[in-house]
Amino acid sequence: MSTFDVAIVGAGPAGSTAAYRLARAGKRVLLVDRATFPRDKPCGGGVTLRAARLLPFSLEPVTEDVVARVEVGLEYRRRFHRTATAPLVYMTQRKRLDHFLLQQAAAAGAHIEEGQTVDARELDAPIVIGADGCNGSTAKQLGLGGGIVHGVALEANYPHEARFAGAMVLQMAAIPGGYGWIFPKGDHVNVGVGGDEEHGPQLRQALRRMCEAYGVDPDAAAETRGYRLPMRTSRTLLARENAAVIGDAAGLVDPFSGDGMYEAFLSAQLVADAILAGDLSAYAPAVDRRIGPLTRAGWGAKAAFTRFPRTTYAIARIPFTFRAVEKVLRGELTHPGAARGLEKGAVRLIDAVAKAAAS
Repeated sequence: MSTFDVAIVGAGPAGSTAAYRLARAGKRVLLVDRATFPRDKPCGGGVTLRAARLLPFSLEPVTEDVVARVEVGLEYRRRFHRTATAPLVYMTQRKRLDHFLLQQAAAAGAHIEEGQTVDARELDAPIVIGADGCNGSTAKQLGLGGGIVHGVALEANYPHEARFAGAMVLQMAAIPGGYGWIFPKGDHVNVGVGGDEEHGPQLRQALRRMCEAYGVDPDAAAETRGYRLPMRTSRTLLARENAAVIGDAAGLVDPFSGDGMYEAFLSAQLVADAILAGDLSAYAPAVDRRIGPLTRAGWGAKAAFTRFPRTTYAIARIPFTFRAVEKVLRGELTHPGAARGLEKGAVRLIDAVAKAAAS
């Protein structure tokens, strides 16, 4: 008899959330990570309301700012502001968030092993879940993953400024295939840029320009870090036999926003549901149903902003477009295509531009 029912490699947001759900349901869960917590990870640190709503507990203990206002710019020449009817994003830091989620998993009954490097093929459990991110080895050990393409990002922390509190700044086309951001935290602001992998050599200069455009001293940077953003394709294998990958290990990052927190929490829920139902083969189709429409919308928006940035930006300025985006970020719409009325018309305009960009 195996010591555990499920072994999970990687205690990031996806791994810890899956461990929590399975342990609460009575499964004997091993959650192992090569790091010792608390540990930090490069990440903008924004958790959308739709992501937070997937959790069975509040993120208030690790929330440092709450965003309801958005400033969107284009090529440093145009800007518009929008205020949502309710909060959109909780700002946190991965060092705090990941440790908190790990503690929830432990409290639910998961057996935690920190500072341990393991071979997923040698774990004492009939089911193994890879959740060790885009740089982990578990997917390869299990014969999963593959076909993943990458974006790249560079971020740094700067002294806190009250003018950025309660809002997030997005600068579209700050780098080809992506954007720049300013996210407020409790004692600093996080400034970053991200885009297509081939533009990686431009990131450092793009980050400096982002800072200068918004009056942030670029020489005050601390904890400057670069990282990759994994995005799955139709060739990516998410599960087979008694193994699966979730979160970044599965390439579940939105191609447009670069956000992977919602996908991490949702894939954790979907894999836990499949395991508890005794049918792990149901996991990959569930991902296609629940995450696939968002991924396709993300690729479309990315193509539209990359090829026709000014046209797409003009559509984004339409109030009904923001209202549709607001509903998606809050979890009131499952994906942009589910919009109705005038909001649906705005989404269709972006779809039309995306199709033109792909032709």
